[in-house]
Amino acid sequence: MHVAVIGANGGIGRELLPRLADAGHDPIGVVRDESQFDEIRERGGEPRLGDLEGEFESALEDADAVVFTAGSGGDTDWGKTLLIDLWGARRVIDACLERGIDRFVMISAYRASEPLGDPEAMRPYWVAKRCADDFLEASALDATILRPTALTDDEGTGRVSASFEYDGEGGGDIPRADVGQAVVTALETDETIGETIRLFGGDTAIEDAVRPER
Repeated sequence: MHVAVIGANGGIGRELLPRLADAGHDPIGVVRDESQFDEIRERGGEPRLGDLEGEFESALEDADAVVFTAGSGGDTDWGKTLLIDLWGARRVIDACLERGIDRFVMISAYRASEPLGDPEAMRPYWVAKRCADDFLEASALDATILRPTALTDDEGTGRVSASFEYDGEGGGDIPRADVGQAVVTALETDETIGETIRLFGGDTAIEDAVRPER
C-alpha cells in the first residue's frame, strides 16, 4: 500500500515511516522543505513536497491511503492552528475525495472528545482537532480516528490501552513510537474503519487493543 504521511517530519511521522516500510508498505513522506528529504529517505520513505497553506495535492499522486499527523506546533499562535490542524486537514480530506483515495487515518488528540475541558488555554487546539474529526466522520472516506493522550519520546513498548468510548478519565502517557505502530495496525485492520479510538499507555498488544469487539 502506498501511504502518504502528511506531517512526515513530525514526532509521530518520524516514528511511522520506518514502521510502514517494515510492514511492507511504501510510505510517502510529505514535507514542506527539501532540506528534510534525506531524513525522509533514511526512514524508508519517498520524500515529496507539500504545503498545507499552499499546494500539496501533487504529493498524493498514486497514494492508496493518507495519514494526517501534521500540526502547527506549540510555538505558533491559534491562527496557525486553524490553518494547519483544521483547515489543512479539511483540504487533505477534500483532496482524497477528489482523487478517490478512500483510506484515511487521522491523528487527533484525546481531549478532542471534550474540547471545552481544562486547561482553558488548550481549548482552541482541541476545538480545531474536533472540528477536523467531525468533518472526516461526515465524509465518505474509510476513516479511522486515533486520539492519543499526552505523547512522549520514550521507546515504544508495543503495548497500549485503547478505548472506543469517551469516559473523561484519560490514561497514562503514550510513546509516539506506539502511536506510529497503532497507525500501521489500523491501516491493516478493516474493523477500525469508522472508529474513533482513544489511546493511552498500557499493557495490551497494539494489534489486539485497536481491534474493536464485534
